[in-house]
Amino acid sequence: MSLESVRAFFAEKAPDIDVLVSSQSSATVALAAEAYGVEPARIAKTLSLRVGDRVILIVAAGHARMDNKKVKALFGGKPKMLGLDEVADITGHEVGGVCPFGLKSPLPVYCDVSLKAFDIVVPAAGSTHSAVKITPDRMAELTGAEWVDVCEVQS
Repeated sequence: MSLESVRAFFAEKAPDIDVLVSSQSSATVALAAEAYGVEPARIAKTLSLRVGDRVILIVAAGHARMDNKKVKALFGGKPKMLGLDEVADITGHEVGGVCPFGLKSPLPVYCDVSLKAFDIVVPAAGSTHSAVKITPDRMAELTGAEWVDVCEVQS
């Protein structure tokens, strides 16, 4: 269902963007990089977090690591990753395919500045075998995301 919700999202908001489907799994940063022929850092991973009673999504570059202290300072509480059973229920996307597009219900989306190092990034598109190629600014614009600095880039 979730690949369809992402396709519907792009059909309505950005028909110029194609949803790519791979026969190869793209459920992890490394697998996605291989499946779509890009460096792992260009994979835009979506972190599903609970901070207090709020659920938020943070999209970051594949080589970036969330900094708990920065997240806590910005959002006012300790971040906790959603449980595997909660992810699909809340986002509408399965683990490994979570993205900020075509969500089950609206959630606050934040794009980490680590994405700005790239002209094109490759976020998932609702399943473990789908993605899109998009500029970071366009992704933020389409999802109503706010830019934040909550990750550290791993070298």
